[in-house]
Formats: sequence, structure tokens, C-alpha cells
Amino acid sequence: MRLALTAAAASALILSQSATAQSSVTLYGIVDTGVQYYNNAAVGGSVVGMPSLTGAVPSRFGFRGIEDLGGGLKAFFNLESGFAVSNGQLNNGGRLFGRLANVGLSTEHNAVTLGRQLNMTYYTILQADVIGPAIHSIASFDPYIPNARSDNAVGYQARFGGFSIGATYSFGRDAAGPAGPAATNCAGQIAGDFIACRQYTAMLSYQSAQFGAAASYDVMRGGPNASAPLGSSAFTDTRNLVDAYAMVGPVKVAGGWLRRNTAAAVHAQSDIFFLGLEYFVMPDLVEDVQALRYINRGVANANLFVARTTYVLSKRTSAYLSLGYIMNSEKGNAPVAALGSVRTGANQLGAMVGLQQKF
Repeated sequence: MRLALTAAAASALILSQSATAQSSVTLYGIVDTGVQYYNNAAVGGSVVGMPSLTGAVPSRFGFRGIEDLGGGLKAFFNLESGFAVSNGQLNNGGRLFGRLANVGLSTEHNAVTLGRQLNMTYYTILQADVIGPAIHSIASFDPYIPNARSDNAVGYQARFGGFSIGATYSFGRDAAGPAGPAATNCAGQIAGDFIACRQYTAMLSYQSAQFGAAASYDVMRGGPNASAPLGSSAFTDTRNLVDAYAMVGPVKVAGGWLRRNTAAAVHAQSDIFFLGLEYFVMPDLVEDVQALRYINRGVANANLFVARTTYVLSKRTSAYLSLGYIMNSEKGNAPVAALGSVRTGANQLGAMVGLQQKF
């Protein structure tokens, strides 16, 4: 009897170790902040202090889990929270897992994801935007772009060699609001109004070590009590994005075009053109530059120039200096810094010295 119990215990231990080897949960994150400066604030004068939203990238922590179900099938989950290092508060509409909260199944070439997730607009711009979701970035013209996520969504992606296709469909695109740069208070799933707050995105891309190109289509619907101008399910906000990148020796050249059409009580159309370079001067020194042109048809336009120097101190820690300069037209009011402000028609200089650590 004792021998049988010992054998059973040993078998259980072996099975437990085998199961553990086939699944994992990872804690990860980025802590990124510093001191920023910009002039010509909306209330007059200059601003000096710590930003609450982003530095080189937004600060976050998360949990990523994966389990091997056998036969090439895996289950996964993602929980990710954004926070402000300056005061410890949650970003992304004040939600605990406002960046990601999803579960799904994947194979070598396919994945299905359920829950709050990155949508195809985010994946499309990922390789072509050398500056990314930084303090001085494309967010000055369209804060949705670095926050392209959808609540209540079903997502699908497939990869075939260098080609990828993807799509998301959201039953209620954004439950947060009005807090946050892209929170729009449109949770959807309203009885009697099937299309309220729906969103769908689609992507086609090709990526290789030397060249890549991508295109996406993104349509949001409005709903009752949603943030302006989408206060009705009959109103839509559509974005078409095309971009590409290429390696020219040690330099990455990347750019694209974003067209936005808002079909609401008042029709609006805008374009953003962007072109940037990323250069590893040395293995531990990176230079990024980007120029952006914003045209809001019949209203205003602006030009933004960004330069960032990053010094890599270790595999996990880096320091950076970011400079941005924006030139607004007479009626333009795009700020140089994320969540910043500017006097209408004023040009603006922004700078930030920051430190980032990954874990």
C-alpha cells in the first residue's frame, strides 16, 4: 500500500510539472516619466512639470498568460493597466485594465481574441510611426491613434508568410468617458438601437526585414449620450490609413497618410501626412526624427517636427531627450505635447527629458 501511494504521488508530481511547463503567466511593464516644458499655453506663459499621460511611451503594467492545449492550439489572456507615474492614478478612463482585458485562442497562423483589445488601426501604424505614442507625436492631431482600442470586441488575425490580415468587430466600442484623451462614452449594446456604438476595423499588411506596407479601415458609430460629435447612431467617424517602411542601410525610413471623415450633424474631413527616420547611431544611441502635416479642411492646418535622442543605459533602462515644435495656422489649436494646451494660432516649442525602465 505504501509503495502504491508513493508511486501515485510521484506520478502526480510529474504530471503537475508537465502541466506547469506547458503554461506560463508573465508580469511585465514600463515605467516612463520625466520633466517637460512648453511655451504659449492656452492660459498664457509656459508650463514646466511632469506629464501625467506619456513620455517616450505611456507607463503600464500587465499580465500575459498562455497555455498549450495540444495539437498546436493555445489559450491566452492579456490584462494591461496604464498609469501616471507623476501621481499614481490610472489612465485610460480610470479603468484598472484600461489598456487591455481579453482572452483568446491561437494557432501558429491564426488568433481569435475576445474583450478589450488593440484594433487594426493600431497594428497598421505600429511599424511606420517611428516616434510612437510619445509626448510629442501624431496624438497632437488625433489622440485616437495611439489609443486605438475597442471594448466589447471580437478580433481575428491571420499570418501567412510576411502577409497578415485582421479584423475587429465591437458591440460597444468605448465604455469610458469623458475622462481620457480618447474616451468617448459609447458603451453601446442598447436595446432597440442595434448599431449604436458599433465599430469595425480591418487590416492588410506585409512585413519583412527590409520593407513593409499596411492599410486599415476603421469605422465608429455614435450613440445616445456619446461624446460629440457622435451623439447619434446615425453618425459615423471613419479613418483610412496607409503606410510603409523601408530599411536603407542602418536607417529606417517610414511614413504614411491618414484620412478621417466625420459624418455627423456637421461633416468634417482631415488629413495627416507623416514621414520619419530611425537611426541607430551606435548600439546604445538612437536618433528618431519625424515631420507631420495636418490639414483640417476649411478650418485649420499645422506642421509638427519632432526629434528624439535615446541613450540605452542597459537592457532595461534608457534616458531620452524629446523636442517638438508645432506651427499652427491662424485658427489652429493643436498642442505640441500630449494633454497640453496652446493659444489659438500660436506656434509652440516643447521639450522633455525622461527616464524609462522596463520590467
